[in-house]
Amino acid sequence: MKYSQITEWCHEIIRTQAKREGLYIDATMGKGADTAFLCELAGEQGHVIAFDIQEVALDYTKKRLENENLIGRAELILDGHEHMARYAGEKTVDLICFNFGYLPGGNHEIATRAETSVQAVEAGLSLLKSGGMMCLCIYSGGDTGFEEKNRLMEYLKNLPAKTYTVIVNQYFNRVNQPPIPVFVWKS
Repeated sequence: MKYSQITEWCHEIIRTQAKREGLYIDATMGKGADTAFLCELAGEQGHVIAFDIQEVALDYTKKRLENENLIGRAELILDGHEHMARYAGEKTVDLICFNFGYLPGGNHEIATRAETSVQAVEAGLSLLKSGGMMCLCIYSGGDTGFEEKNRLMEYLKNLPAKTYTVIVNQYFNRVNQPPIPVFVWKS
């Protein structure tokens, strides 16, 4: 197995767990890697809703989806991920992906923040169907990354065990605050 990068690892877990042709949310669109991956899972019958607060992220993602002939499978939304409940109903979503932090190659001052990230995870959990899954790639460092990581981990730790299974992974032999892949399943 060669899945050593966090997104590759998360995609491999998602492939084994996600219902095909479902409704998926990419809560942090970035440059569209997760959106394109989810569009492939969605197939012709499924749908992806992707969020970002930066117009440039929507531009990157739209271009990527066009190049991969996936554009008709996704709805790209310029809005914060904490507002995802405005775009999907309770218990209708099969999978939600988060990649916290900043746009790769973008302005590091524009990044996800602890308060809205916790709100987004909370909103996302209410949207998940029974048997649905949430994948979180939590990056720390920078000005707000440690606060965000700590708040997210505390929130996840306190989820009711009868309703959610939370599995936290870690890169054990990497230095400089490696990312943390987390998976949440809803009963």
